Amino acid sequence: MLTKNQTAEMICESFGSDAAGVCRFEGMAVFVPMLLPGERALVRIVKVQKRYAFGRIEQLIDASPDRREPVCPVYRRCGGCSCQHMSYEASLEFKRSQVQELLRRVGGLPVDVPEVLGMDAPLHYRNKGTYPVSLREGQPVCGFFAPRSHDLVPLPEGGCLIQRKESSAAVAALLSWMKAFRVLPYDERGHRGLIRHIMTRTSGDGKTVVTLVCASPALPHAQELIEAMRSALPGLHGLCLIHNPRTDNVILDGKLHVLWGEAALDMTLCALHFSVSPQAFFQVNPVQTEKLYSLALDFAGLTGRETVCDCYCGAGTISLLLAGHAQRVIGIEIVPQAIDNAKANAKANGITGAEFLCGKTEELLPRLVADGIRPDVVMLDPPRKGCEPAVLDAICEAGVSRVVYISCGAPALARDAAILSARGYNIERIQCVDMFCLTGDVETVCLLSKIRSAPHIDIDLDMTELDVTAAETKATYEEIKAYVLEHTGLKVSCLYIAQVKAKHGIIERDCYNKAKTEGNRVPKCPPEKERAIEEALRHFQMIP
Repeated sequence: MLTKNQTAEMICESFGSDAAGVCRFEGMAVFVPMLLPGERALVRIVKVQKRYAFGRIEQLIDASPDRREPVCPVYRRCGGCSCQHMSYEASLEFKRSQVQELLRRVGGLPVDVPEVLGMDAPLHYRNKGTYPVSLREGQPVCGFFAPRSHDLVPLPEGGCLIQRKESSAAVAALLSWMKAFRVLPYDERGHRGLIRHIMTRTSGDGKTVVTLVCASPALPHAQELIEAMRSALPGLHGLCLIHNPRTDNVILDGKLHVLWGEAALDMTLCALHFSVSPQAFFQVNPVQTEKLYSLALDFAGLTGRETVCDCYCGAGTISLLLAGHAQRVIGIEIVPQAIDNAKANAKANGITGAEFLCGKTEELLPRLVADGIRPDVVMLDPPRKGCEPAVLDAICEAGVSRVVYISCGAPALARDAAILSARGYNIERIQCVDMFCLTGDVETVCLLSKIRSAPHIDIDLDMTELDVTAAETKATYEEIKAYVLEHTGLKVSCLYIAQVKAKHGIIERDCYNKAKTEGNRVPKCPPEKERAIEEALRHFQMIP
C-alpha cells in the first residue's frame, strides 16, 4: 500500500487528464504530472486515495524521445500550457487519444478518432487574454492562477508565449499606471480594492480593445491610463470598463462603459467580417478556427433547402457561414451583447437568411420545436459543461436529421453523444482541431446522424432483480466526489450521490433522503450533476 512521501521507481504507461502521466504500482494508478509514456522515473507520492495516488518526479531515469525542455520560465508553476514538456506531435497524439478514450469509456462509443489537425506555428496565437490582478509584496501583478488554487503566478517577463504581444504590452501599461497612481487590485477575501481583471482582444491587423473589470464604475486617473495605453499600443481601438460588483468568480458580468475609442472590434473570419464586443464569445485562435468552421460546414451537408438552428451562436460567426448554404438559420445565444453583434454582423455582410434569438438554448430550442419548427440540422457549440438535457430532448423530439457538435470539453461531448446515441443517433464523422496549442485542451467537431431503422422494442427492467448491493463497497463518497471534480469541475454533495445511487437500486441509509427539520424540502440533484455522478459510478463499476 502506497503512503505519502514514499518514493518508488515507476514506468509511465499512458496519459491521464491534462497530460499527466499514468503509472501502475502494486495495482494502484499513480498520476504524475510532466511524466511521458515510456519514461522511467523515481516518483515521490504526494497524495493517496483509496484507488489511486498522485506523485511528482523526483528523478527522471529514462527520458522519452518526445521530451522537450519547456520554453516558458513559469511553466511548472502556471499549469496553463500543460504540454510544453513534450514535442508538439506528441501533444497532438495525447489529445487524439484522450478524446477517443473518453468516447469509449464515458460514452460507450467505440469511435476511431483520426489525427488532430495541428498548427504550423503554435505560439502567440491567442487573440484574447484575460488576467486576474492581485497584490504581491505590495506591488500589483497580473498572471494566471496556479492549478486548483487561487495562488496567482505572475506573467514572465515578456508575457505569455501563447498570447498576442499586444496583450503583454497592455498588461505592462496597466501595472505601471497602477504603481504610479497607487490604484489597488481587488482583494477577493476582504472585498476591497478596484481592479479585478484585465482583458485584451486583438484583430488580425493589430487593433486591440482593452477591457478592465472593476469593482466600481468610477476609475481614478482615467485620462492618464488612456494615454499610457495609447502609448503602449499604437493599434489601440478602445479602452473599456466593466463594472462587476459580484463577489464570486464570474468575470464579465456587469455594465460596460467605454472610456475611450470603441468597444466593438472588427474581426475577419472565413472572408466574413464580424463586430465583436468585449462580452461576446469569439474563438481565440483565428487560424485554426477557419479549419474548424470549414469542417463544421462540411459535416452539416447543406444543400440550400435546410432550416438550421445554431445553438450557443455567440456573435453569429457560424450562423452567417451557414446562411450562405441553407434556406433559414436561427441563432440562439444568452448574451444580449452577442446577439446585438450577430444582428449587426448579418447586416454588415448583407446576409438576410439568418435570424437571432436572445435567451437560454435550453428554453428557446424546446419552444421553437413546440411551435412546430423542425430543423433539418442543429449546430451545437456549447460551453465546456456541455448541453442541458432539455436541448438534447428537443433535438430528439424534432427528429433532427443531423447534429453537428463542436466541443471544447471532451468529457461533455462523450456524455452528450452517448445520450443522443441511445436515442437513435450515430457518430458518422469526427475530427479534432488543435485550437489551444501547448495546452491540454482540444476542440472537436462531431457529426451525429439520425438512424433510420426499424422500430425497436422498449423493455422495462426491474433493478431489484439485479444483485447490485455489493456496488456500495466499490468506492467511497469522497472518491466519487474527487472523480467528479477532476473530470467535470463540478462539486457534488453526499446527498446528491446518495440520490443517484438510490435511483440505480443501490441501497442507501434512509436519513439521506429526509429533511433534517420538519417542513423543509430535500434538494434534488440537478441533472448536470446527476450525469456526472453516474459517469463516476460507471468508472468505479458500481453501475453498468
